[in-house]
Amino acid sequence: MLVVRDAPSPNFDHRRAPPDMLVLHYTGMRTADEAVTRLQDADAKVSAHYVVEEDGSILRLVAEEHRAWHAGRGVWQGETDCNAASIGIEIVNPGHEFGYLDFPEVQIDAVISLVSDIRTRWTIPDARIIGHSDLAPDRKQDPGERFPWKRLASVGHGLWFEPAPERISALGAPFAVGDEGLGVIVLRAGLHRLGYGLQPGGDYDEATKLTVEAFQRHWRPAQVDGVADGETRATLMGVLQLATTESTTGVLN
Repeated sequence: MLVVRDAPSPNFDHRRAPPDMLVLHYTGMRTADEAVTRLQDADAKVSAHYVVEEDGSILRLVAEEHRAWHAGRGVWQGETDCNAASIGIEIVNPGHEFGYLDFPEVQIDAVISLVSDIRTRWTIPDARIIGHSDLAPDRKQDPGERFPWKRLASVGHGLWFEPAPERISALGAPFAVGDEGLGVIVLRAGLHRLGYGLQPGGDYDEATKLTVEAFQRHWRPAQVDGVADGETRATLMGVLQLATTESTTGVLN
């Protein structure tokens, strides 16, 4: 049985529709107490539905039926009010600014249990289980490349794809800032189709680089450099296939 303690925040308002998205964050503050205090501060005007602490304890700050203020400016699959569409989970971790750490196993176990529980109440597709950096690549990095998205997908929550070596080598040279042409157009179109706010068309500009970095943090965390090498592009093709296949289990090799 999932044990959740209430720690109410005043920072919420009314939803316009049932949630159909999950957004995972890290707190990005030095301690759990500091993060929770901020999320409960009416002047801060930020909140999340849940906080998962390092020891696996789960706090509920805002009821799922309400719109918490965790996502801010961003877009995913055309949705520009991601707060209205989502349930937000803050995972205690100091983040890149204060000494990014691996997430403890007990904490990830709790996140998995919480995500499983939430999905018994709401219809949330795997392709709409994302990180904060996915909806806001230009300003966010969380929950970051240390978050175990593969493990989450292996138990049925989210998408994961690992391309075979021959698929990687077949894609040729990488793309980076300044490149242009059909390959870059296809890349940008694929990222947009998956859900990113990057618009189709155009060259490999700074917005493309930031979007590729966000994709890599989620789906190719071993190397986050904003360069669309063969592995990144092959992974994108596979994740897109998963996202558009209704019978998927969420994991494809």
